[in-house]
Amino acid sequence: MGAPSSSSSQWFFPVSALQWTPSSTTSSISLDKELYDRARGIEFLYRLGVSLQLPISAMYTAATWFHRFYMRYSMEDYHRQDVAASCIFLATKTEECGRKLRDVAKVFYSKVAKIDINDISDDNKELETYQTAILLTEEALLEALCFDFVVDSPHAELVDLVAARQDTEQLTECAWSIANDTARTPLCVLFPSRIIAAACYILAQHVIEGPQSPSLDIRIASPAPSASLPTPPSHKVLSPETSRFAVEYFGFNEVELAGVAETLNIILEFYAGQAVNKSGAHLTSVAAIPPPKTSSSRQPLYNAFDPGNHPQITQGSSSQNDSSATPNSTHGGQTPAKISSKGWKPVGA
Repeated sequence: MGAPSSSSSQWFFPVSALQWTPSSTTSSISLDKELYDRARGIEFLYRLGVSLQLPISAMYTAATWFHRFYMRYSMEDYHRQDVAASCIFLATKTEECGRKLRDVAKVFYSKVAKIDINDISDDNKELETYQTAILLTEEALLEALCFDFVVDSPHAELVDLVAARQDTEQLTECAWSIANDTARTPLCVLFPSRIIAAACYILAQHVIEGPQSPSLDIRIASPAPSASLPTPPSHKVLSPETSRFAVEYFGFNEVELAGVAETLNIILEFYAGQAVNKSGAHLTSVAAIPPPKTSSSRQPLYNAFDPGNHPQITQGSSSQNDSSATPNSTHGGQTPAKISSKGWKPVGA
């Protein structure tokens, strides 16, 4: 529950930095287009991870590297699917869930070509192309990461948080699923994992308890000042008030509370962007939750997330159409990520 370590602090950027990524400054890719393609890349990454039966820790680590990579390289120069596959392959090595390069390449090939993996033989000439793409992109990935593989996950924070209150399974699953969905956004390079975890938990509380429950502003309001000396966080007595449990559990200061508010805003903006098309219509009620007030005057990040606003992108686009949408791409993309209309489920469900 402490501050991020010095080794990880290089990976946190102000929200304004998203306006000046290499995709924008060297390739003139608009921010909404970049964020849209980042989300598509993470969706593809999770599909690879699920097919390879990787744990969520490995997939989230890979997703974080994906976002870190594009803070230093342009999406025009490295296709999101190549980067996603390389992040997955690297994560299988660092997260102790090793998979052979050939097996990762087979899944990669099957997803892109949309063929049954059982129809891909080990001596398939195309398979070698995908193996080479993973290895070449991995070289750039290692350089971009500066060989710093440490990733703190909001999921780990959520495990401790829900255990402390012994929350219902419904609330736990909702918070966990929101945490999965944050991987599609660049939140992992904007805020520490405990800030993201708190935001996921607080939003899940509001979703489960309903619109008549305390607002997000009330849930993250600064605690009343105390005349006594502050109690060390490790010995802090938690308030019985459930709506402020996460805030008091982490003992956030004013700056961190502002971070939670901003994180909640970005999550709700993302869901609102999903809700504008048919694939995310079931998110309308969540997207309608009033966001907490912040001191930020920035424009919403996902105000143009609807693929209809991108003339080069259409729902269910073919590989040919997708490759024209992203310069230098070598293969097609996937349609925008979906959250199951049957309820809150992990991205890869």
